[in-house]
Amino acid sequence: MLYVTRRETFNSAHRLFNLDWTDDKNLEVYGPCSNKNWHGHNYNLFVTVKGEMNPDTGFVVNMKLLSRIIHENVIVHVDHKNLNLDVDFLKGVIPTSENMCVAIWKMLEAPINILGIQLHSVKIQETEKNYAEYLG
Repeated sequence: MLYVTRRETFNSAHRLFNLDWTDDKNLEVYGPCSNKNWHGHNYNLFVTVKGEMNPDTGFVVNMKLLSRIIHENVIVHVDHKNLNLDVDFLKGVIPTSENMCVAIWKMLEAPINILGIQLHSVKIQETEKNYAEYLG
């Protein structure tokens, strides 16, 4: 079994807040990430798939095809968008990196499985110091 990873990037704004809490409670929990006027990140998205290498191509998957699947199912929906307001697959979800990993997994699993390989992990790097990874 081989594992290969494709990195894609996108830029988005969001606000971390729980509607059931006061502004003070949101500030206490999320700090400046609960800013009412939003804030943005330059995200790195890492999608790792696993499978057997095709002896004819030497690939587990053609990376151009994997990139296209990621773009069509995720990037076009999140790039230069407000994650709280504009992204259907994040409606009703606090757009933390953790929640984004799970939601993106759900968007990618079926189209990747069609290729005869498996989704192994989705990793979102929000800042240089912070990332979340979901293994399904």
